[in-house]
Amino acid sequence: MKIKFLLALLFIGFNSHAQIPESFKDVQNEITSVVLDVRYFGKDNFVGSRVEGYKAPKVYLTNEAITALKKVQEELNKKQLGLKLFDGYRPQKAVDHFVRWAKVLDDTVTKQKYYPKVPKSELFKEGYIAAKSGHTRGSTIDLTIIDLKTGEELDMGSPWDMFDPVSWVKSENISPEQQKNRNLLQKVMLDHGFKNYPQEWWHFTLKNEPFIDTYFNFNVE
Repeated sequence: MKIKFLLALLFIGFNSHAQIPESFKDVQNEITSVVLDVRYFGKDNFVGSRVEGYKAPKVYLTNEAITALKKVQEELNKKQLGLKLFDGYRPQKAVDHFVRWAKVLDDTVTKQKYYPKVPKSELFKEGYIAAKSGHTRGSTIDLTIIDLKTGEELDMGSPWDMFDPVSWVKSENISPEQQKNRNLLQKVMLDHGFKNYPQEWWHFTLKNEPFIDTYFNFNVE
């Protein structure tokens, strides 16, 4: 009986671990006009393959983050602009995948596009890869702005997920127009309760995130 009881508890634990918590929602179901480009579901990312834990091209966030993001979208829409999302909630298993990839120093297939100037051996030291990510807490988002008339991304001076100083928010190696676009993104996100990550112009976290110490591991599906 004791063994059966323990197995039952283990089974329940695995299932609850896999379920999407009620405090998380599919962003596109809540903000239908948002555009998605979930590259961790495909091969066009710095790993060069689908990332573990991404079972569908979806973006999940906490309810609180979605509420704030909806206000961002509404403000941008008034200017004929909108949001494109690259990533939101990220399972811990995906972060673990990044860490394993970063330790294989001879795998540099994606170097030219994603980290052309930073040696792969320096990605940990420079803060581009880490064993823990704010994304895993569910209130961090990677995004950019698009022109609703053309569907094109505004030029931010570097692509999303490019590990390079040019991607730093205050990089001086970009044009005035690119800086203007970055400033717009920074302002609208900060005005609606997010804070930025100085080394990535696309990365924002809800200031009052609800799960400050919890790192989730359910699949994106």
